[in-house]
Amino acid sequence: MDPYTPGARVGGRKKNLGLSTREYKKITGTIASLRKDRHYADDGVDGEPRSGSARHGRGRDEPSFIEETSFVRAPLNSRVSMSPSVSVGKGKAKAESLDRVPVDIQEAMILEDLLFVLMGIPGTYITYPPDYAPEDEDPVQGIHFVVSSSLDSSLRDLVERILPLATYYTGISSFIEMRSHLDFGMVNHALCAALREMLKDYQTLLAQLEHAFNTSPSFTLQKLWFYVHPTLHTLSLLYNLTTEISGAEDPSGSGSDSESSESDPEEAARNEALGLGGAKLKAVLNEIDKDVNGSSGIPVKGGEVLAIIFDRIQIMFGDPTANMLYTSLLRDAGKPYVDMLQSWMRTGRLVDPYEELCVKESKFIDRGVLEMDYTDEYWERRYTLRDGSTLGSSKRHLAGVPSPRSAGGRLPGGACVPPFLERWKHKILLAGKYLNVIRECGIEVSRDSIESDTKEVTLDDERLYKAIEDAYTHANQTLLRLLLRDQQLIPRLRSLKRYFFLSQSSFLTHMLDLSHSELRKPAKHASLVKLQSLLDLALNTDAQGEDAMFREDVKVTMATSGLYEWLIKVIKVNGVIGGEEAEGNQEGNPQAISAASNHGKKKTSSEKAFLAIDALTLDYSVNFPLSLVISRKTILRYQLIFRFLLHLKHVEQALCTMWIEQKTTTWRKPMVLPQIRPSTSASSSRPPSRGPSRPPSSAASSAPSPSTPKPPEDTIDSGWNADFENWRKRIFLLRSRMLAFVQQILAFATFEVLEPNWRKLEGKLEAGKVDTVDQLLRDHVDFLDTCLKECMLTSEKLLKSYSHLITTISTFTMYTSSFAKSANQALAAGDSPEGARILAKGWDVLKKFEINFNHWFKAHLDCVQFYASSENVSLLPLVVRLKSIQVPAS
Repeated sequence: MDPYTPGARVGGRKKNLGLSTREYKKITGTIASLRKDRHYADDGVDGEPRSGSARHGRGRDEPSFIEETSFVRAPLNSRVSMSPSVSVGKGKAKAESLDRVPVDIQEAMILEDLLFVLMGIPGTYITYPPDYAPEDEDPVQGIHFVVSSSLDSSLRDLVERILPLATYYTGISSFIEMRSHLDFGMVNHALCAALREMLKDYQTLLAQLEHAFNTSPSFTLQKLWFYVHPTLHTLSLLYNLTTEISGAEDPSGSGSDSESSESDPEEAARNEALGLGGAKLKAVLNEIDKDVNGSSGIPVKGGEVLAIIFDRIQIMFGDPTANMLYTSLLRDAGKPYVDMLQSWMRTGRLVDPYEELCVKESKFIDRGVLEMDYTDEYWERRYTLRDGSTLGSSKRHLAGVPSPRSAGGRLPGGACVPPFLERWKHKILLAGKYLNVIRECGIEVSRDSIESDTKEVTLDDERLYKAIEDAYTHANQTLLRLLLRDQQLIPRLRSLKRYFFLSQSSFLTHMLDLSHSELRKPAKHASLVKLQSLLDLALNTDAQGEDAMFREDVKVTMATSGLYEWLIKVIKVNGVIGGEEAEGNQEGNPQAISAASNHGKKKTSSEKAFLAIDALTLDYSVNFPLSLVISRKTILRYQLIFRFLLHLKHVEQALCTMWIEQKTTTWRKPMVLPQIRPSTSASSSRPPSRGPSRPPSSAASSAPSPSTPKPPEDTIDSGWNADFENWRKRIFLLRSRMLAFVQQILAFATFEVLEPNWRKLEGKLEAGKVDTVDQLLRDHVDFLDTCLKECMLTSEKLLKSYSHLITTISTFTMYTSSFAKSANQALAAGDSPEGARILAKGWDVLKKFEINFNHWFKAHLDCVQFYASSENVSLLPLVVRLKSIQVPAS
């Protein structure tokens, strides 16, 4: 608004009077007589000369720029001092008392003042408060004008009813000026534009009232009140909204003022003496307090503005005027928000330069991290909701989420989701996220022409929710079709099942045979190039037809630690493997995976070398967007199950090799057992050194069953030959029990865990029972987590007992050649002291294996029974299988 020029306005107003000649002469005569009296008084006619009369006269004829505060506040005019006699009005002379002025003239003069004041310009008799200081006032609160005390009381009462209009107008105008800055975002800009349009109507009303004042002799203060009364309510609603939006940025501002006003004088004096009482220092400390608060640096913008307007609609629901006004503002202010929503949901592009939308993009995360990411950061963190909420989970991603304005209050800025979009926010996020994945694949996203021709959707329109639902359905179906059909997701998962779950493990048996010598080396000395070539050879030999698909994506790699040590380490850190809880713990405790991965590196020199067979695993590479489903997180789960099955296969193969070795003459040669008559000297004929080394129940344990009749005493096997025969039978029995245990675990894992769960997942995918991409990701991870749990890889007690059992069996198979050597040496030495010594040593080694295996087998069976009866019912078939491998009675 241009600065007000007092002289020009006064002169112009005289020339433009449209009263009748009689009324005009009457009013002008009265005003002239008043001015004449005031002129004589200023010139000292009464004998009391006044200083500054010339300045007053000059002020009436040629107003000085000093009287305009806007010029005085300019930087270059800061040295100009304000004279006490300069009027702060609109360029008129200093207001005189209205006691001697007739009421009708008072009304005419106050009407003239009111028309200026309602535009925010102080008049002669309606001015700023005496203590008014613009630099200390909040402009959004508006200017509170005061009326001259000499005005007639009846007129003053009516004027004071009208004056709030000036406060509302100045406050709203200041709000528009402040919120039009770029930092406040497009929603604030749209709101200011709507408010500006409403103020244009108000200014049009004032122009009409001024015209009526200048042309209609019957225009009175009462008529002015009649015309502005409806506008008063409208502007009060706008003023309350603007003050609430401005006050939301500093909810504790009023409290701090009251605290400072009630401060102790002694404390203030002490602070002043210490240099802590200055106003500037307090202002600096206040700014520091604001910086400490996380939300104070975020202006009220975006979704928070819409939420405040919506709350006002709910509060003023019973007022039709307020409801219509706020609904109109919500519709106008929400246009940029709807445009951003439409762009995001229709094309997958997030155009949010001022961070006003509820969706946030982390640009530093791109699809390249999928090759090394074990937490699915691209899918989970590339696009998220600003309030940190996640679909189907009570947990929130707190990283990057600003703190609320107040305890339990709304989140600031774009993190505040408008209440009417709260239940739709996840669909809004997923609709754009799905389309963004499609765009990342190089596929142009296009919508039907019918949708592009639809009318503009606004926030107060029910069609907005239908548009969100349609966009979500379209994006979801498009991405699902891309994954299942174009990217061949189901054949990919079948190939993963074949290679990692060993559904057709002939290639693995072939590879283990080819790489037997290489896998017996330490892991750090094994050649990955050679192992990869042997794997390719095995796959090319055994794979045909559909089984040969995607075989080039299978790679050989080496783990950095043992399977069971790694799993136990992860369980100790996280408490669980996989699932939501484990992911949350890994995010909050990033040393979980790294500590588990480096666990194998911290072995002491006394421990055995980490063999290549224990570190061997497979890797699988896929391209985007399949890497969203077959991510590093899921590949890790596949690798855990593969290593579990590989160890079982390897141990089974070693036991079968041991069985083949023990079919040689040394192990199958029948022993000549002498028949000894019953004699008391029978026991004394044995070498005393052999007696303690032979288990007392060896003969009974090798019998077919406990019910077998005891042979007559004169046919009992005795001597060295009987002892050697029992030793061989005990080795055969232990090997058979170990092989039965391995085969039962392997059969349970493959036929009762992996295959049924895979059939269930495959059936859901083929039947189209997966409705969303997120459900597909969730079902895939749940399938793998279920397999891990039912394969006993998520319980620390089961893992410990099972790992000890497998270690015992693996060590036993490594004694194949040692047992054969002992058998050959014992047969060569015969019934001699040397043969007895060799056989006694063999009994000692065998007894240690039996005790160790029996102990851990019983512990493992007890753990399986406990978990089967308490939390994992799927282990019940394993209990039945393991009970068939009974521990021999001692």
